Amino acid sequence: MITFLTSLAILLAGYIFYSRYLERTMEADPNRPTPAVSMSDGVDFVPMPWWRVLLIQFLNIAGLGPIFGAIAGALWGPVAFVWIVLGTVFAGAVHDYFSGMLSVRHNGLSITEVIGIYLGNITKQLMRIFTIVLLVLVGVVFISGPAGILASLTPATLDFRFWVWVIFFYYILATLLPIDKIIGKIYPVFGFALLFMAASLIIALIIKGYAIPELTSENWRNFHYDIEKFPIFPMLFITIACGAISGFHATQSPLMARCMKNEKEGRKVFYGAMVIEGIVALIWAAISMSFFGGIRELGEVMVAQKGNAAWVVNEISNSLLGKFGAILAILGVVAAPITSGDTAFRSARLTVGDLLRFNQKPIRNRLIITIPLFAVGFLLTKINFDVVWRYFAWSNQTLATVVLWTITVYLFRKRKPYWITLLPALFMTAVVTTYIMLAPEGLALSKPVSYATGFAVTALVFSTFLFYTRKFTKIKQHL
Repeated sequence: MITFLTSLAILLAGYIFYSRYLERTMEADPNRPTPAVSMSDGVDFVPMPWWRVLLIQFLNIAGLGPIFGAIAGALWGPVAFVWIVLGTVFAGAVHDYFSGMLSVRHNGLSITEVIGIYLGNITKQLMRIFTIVLLVLVGVVFISGPAGILASLTPATLDFRFWVWVIFFYYILATLLPIDKIIGKIYPVFGFALLFMAASLIIALIIKGYAIPELTSENWRNFHYDIEKFPIFPMLFITIACGAISGFHATQSPLMARCMKNEKEGRKVFYGAMVIEGIVALIWAAISMSFFGGIRELGEVMVAQKGNAAWVVNEISNSLLGKFGAILAILGVVAAPITSGDTAFRSARLTVGDLLRFNQKPIRNRLIITIPLFAVGFLLTKINFDVVWRYFAWSNQTLATVVLWTITVYLFRKRKPYWITLLPALFMTAVVTTYIMLAPEGLALSKPVSYATGFAVTALVFSTFLFYTRKFTKIKQHL
């Protein structure tokens, strides 16, 4: 319990203190007009109260990530608490805050366009394609998962394909309609419910006397049932993304950057939402490690259920909260991913719109972009879910890495303390490089080769950054 409470305290302290430091670094100005005010169009640029924007941002970025990712991450043991806490405070929330604020400062541009401003045109073009693919993958992941669950809960006539069509229809409406018509109305409710669900579960867990594992010298090790295949580095840092750091968030922040009425709201909306997500991930990791009797027992359950985290959510919710828990479980494993999937497609539409410089106010223009995106998404639902998810996980963290480097260059150019993103950028570079070398869906190389390659690529990227800083400084001196 001490480790859990300490972790919770650090997350809250990060928001109270570190976020203010970032706000001062960004020089947030409440008097500077935001895109929501200066570019209001009634579709995507719509001013909304900060609390509503916060809850929408939280649900946009959360979905199943801090639940399913935390359950899977709990297999490594209490070390997962360390990654959730440090990842959220010093990497994920920093990534979310600056990516959101840079969008605010650049007229609500999509993250790919912001990347192009600071990392160059070639990187921009590559990341445009990469991000659109990632967003479609997110949408597909959050169609297949809920559709499968709904099919198992309903009569046989309402099969998987039926629910795919239902969810697709909802996605089309949410993607096309003005942001305040569906998303702005129901998301705050679902966001509050998801947070309430997590809080209710941890309170019930404590009341019923479950023991949450402590992070001791003895427990500072890999608890995973397959240690050889799943080393802590880099596997844990890919598995727990939402709840620590996630590149998907950078695609969602511009949605809310177009709705904020004041730059000072950025700390609450972007950093705050990530801290809330970190708390949710912390809770689910703690529950998963303790509910079944321990970490070893959790591993046995996951093996028996073939890694089905939805079953774990349902079992825990029903056992701890009864019938009320069953309702929350459905909310968690069905409603939450759907509300991330629709904003993924919406972000994809906006990214393509920015790419083509296509005015998104006319409904005809939105349809021209939306229909092909959904056609591709529908085809991808026919691919095995696990395959799609594995590639999504790596591409998600790769985008986070690129965004961190973008922010680092921005801070350097502005003569700000760029170390606040340089350090997590270097770490995540090592993570994503090592993972793609080591993982079966990657090159499946040996550990020594994978680790050496990860270190070498990170050193090369760092050297490139140092070369850039010296060149940039010399140019400035000659001007």
